[in-house]
Amino acid sequence: MAIDKITTPAIADDAVTNAKVSYNNNQFRNIIINGDMSIAQRGTSFTGIGDGDSQYTLDRFKWAEEGSTDTAAYTISQSTTVPSGQGFAKSFKVDCTTADTSVDANNIQYVGTAIEGQNLQYLKYATSSAENMVLSFWVRSNKTGTYGVALINNESTERLYSQTYTISSADTWEKKTLSYVGDTSNGFDNDNGSSLLIQWYLVAGSGKTSGSSQTWGSNTQANRAAGQTVNLADSTSNEWYITGVQLEAGTTASDFEFLPVDENLLRCQRYFEICSGNRTQGSQTYVSNTVYFNAIRFMVTKRAAPTIANPVSSFTLFYNSSYDTNVTWSLDENITTQFTLTMASARDYGFMGSGSNMFTADSEL
Repeated sequence: MAIDKITTPAIADDAVTNAKVSYNNNQFRNIIINGDMSIAQRGTSFTGIGDGDSQYTLDRFKWAEEGSTDTAAYTISQSTTVPSGQGFAKSFKVDCTTADTSVDANNIQYVGTAIEGQNLQYLKYATSSAENMVLSFWVRSNKTGTYGVALINNESTERLYSQTYTISSADTWEKKTLSYVGDTSNGFDNDNGSSLLIQWYLVAGSGKTSGSSQTWGSNTQANRAAGQTVNLADSTSNEWYITGVQLEAGTTASDFEFLPVDENLLRCQRYFEICSGNRTQGSQTYVSNTVYFNAIRFMVTKRAAPTIANPVSSFTLFYNSSYDTNVTWSLDENITTQFTLTMASARDYGFMGSGSNMFTADSEL
């Protein structure tokens, strides 16, 4: 029995499109990291957020307040409330716990993320070939109305692209899609700095809302959240959720790009990592009664030399088949691949023992 074949002459030229042939080349098309809110190394709930805070919560997403501070407070959490049938398991939830019905004109509160400039070079900004982009996300709130969202080019000449979206139905997941034309005038530095900011505004005073939504232009403060009518802080009954955040080159939003959890975690660890002490394997150098541990290596090379912190004041070391507790330390050196600790001791320590959540390495934008 003859088997029909698809031959080159049988395919019309206009039937072969990029969408049909480039699927495997579209990996990592999402500029956003952890857009499905599945990674939460710092924890799954953060209380008392507000009063001028600028704090990362779920990986790569932060709560921030700028301008004058207001009295509103929130709990930020990783929620299991998600759009049905879309493949998401987690969302980012903002829950108002202390209300503020009178917003200062200069106040603005938002959920945001930031992108390195070297990850944006393919957009060809500052050239005549600058790529358009599409931002898509799922959002839900009991508070219907108009919200602002903005892209900010965070280089020396700040540029703003502000738009609005509307939550039409209370307590209902809605998918929003916003299109952005490429900026032919200003580009992004090719480095590891904070080049592109994406901000979803939840509270904005009149000094941030009284202007006009705009395409790429100067970062005029009155245009930041132009057109926003919602004050999420006006009642402790208010809450706001977001998940499925995707920013990509093009003019049409594609389906959300789900990554394996291990890949997603590694991408997040470039910016923040919880370092377990038992990762060291006895690398040390003696100077008098001081021991240098040189092998506390990061799982991923960091964006920049990170800030090292310890959630406890001391930890346990393992030596000669036993443990020595309450060993104090000081930071000697840290680079993008590892950090070194100095501990005063005369003992021949082998390696660091009991050690979950011992150190944090923060290299966030």
